[in-house]
Amino acid sequence: MIAFLGRRLLWLLVTTWIVVTVSFFMMRAVPGGPFDQDRSVPAGVARNLEAQYHLDWPAWRQYLQYLGPLNLDRHGLLGDRSRVFGGLLTGDLGPSFRYRDYGVNEIIAESLPISILLGLAALVWAVTLGTTAGALSAWRPGRALDVGVRLLVSVGIALPNFALAGILILVFVFAVPLAPVAGWGTLAHVWLPAVALGSPFAAYVARLTRTGLLEVLGQEYIQTARAKGLPARTILLRHGMRGALLPVVSYLGPASAGILTGSLVIERIFAIPGTGSHFVNSALNRDYTLALGVAVLYTVLVFCLNTLVDLTYAVLDPRIELEG
Repeated sequence: MIAFLGRRLLWLLVTTWIVVTVSFFMMRAVPGGPFDQDRSVPAGVARNLEAQYHLDWPAWRQYLQYLGPLNLDRHGLLGDRSRVFGGLLTGDLGPSFRYRDYGVNEIIAESLPISILLGLAALVWAVTLGTTAGALSAWRPGRALDVGVRLLVSVGIALPNFALAGILILVFVFAVPLAPVAGWGTLAHVWLPAVALGSPFAAYVARLTRTGLLEVLGQEYIQTARAKGLPARTILLRHGMRGALLPVVSYLGPASAGILTGSLVIERIFAIPGTGSHFVNSALNRDYTLALGVAVLYTVLVFCLNTLVDLTYAVLDPRIELEG
């Protein structure tokens, strides 16, 4: 276990460094800058702003300053003695170029709990709906309920979350007003975007649950349980679902990553002030530090979630050995 976690930590560091390096130089290669959209800014003011945030430095020098922990300003190396930020390795993600009274750490600290709540609600909805629908479908294969579930699963997989969000808004906001159209602050603002975000993943969970349960129900120990006269509910829930959920647990890692990236669109549609909305705004505004900070955050979250899934998988099936 310790060796497994040690290897994963090493891979996390390598992966994060690659993401930061590629993202940093790709953003610098895009034409335009964070202050190009400011109206009526004299050339001298623009140069002063760029100098304040060290955008007048060469890209390689900005890159070293961003990484840290050797602060090029504080030590008087290669520049003045002003201190913009300590660098990524010190935990300081720097100032936002557009929200000039805020640092990236502050923006993430305010917005991340909102995105986490939305993501957890969507994940709970996806797992609950998907496992229930998949179990009902597998228990009576070939019946009308099974055909109906498989049809809905196919539609759910093909329908993107932003299209589903539009349909849900038309139904539950305008036709039957059960939820506010946008904003954040109460539980009423949570359920509609959570359903829009989690339903496509519920379709995948339902398909995996059905396939896994059909395979498990054909095993000899299930036949033995039936021969002993155990109730159908006991066979399904106690003996069948444990083995059937292994593919679902494996899918939770990619599903969590998909929910994180999918929340970018959903947060914009429902005007939710989460990290995803800030990431989209940072890309539009060329806010380099905020975009990099969110990219690093998402990289770490996805990596940790995948590691947690691997550990859970090993708990559910002790025969599995943790590697890599």
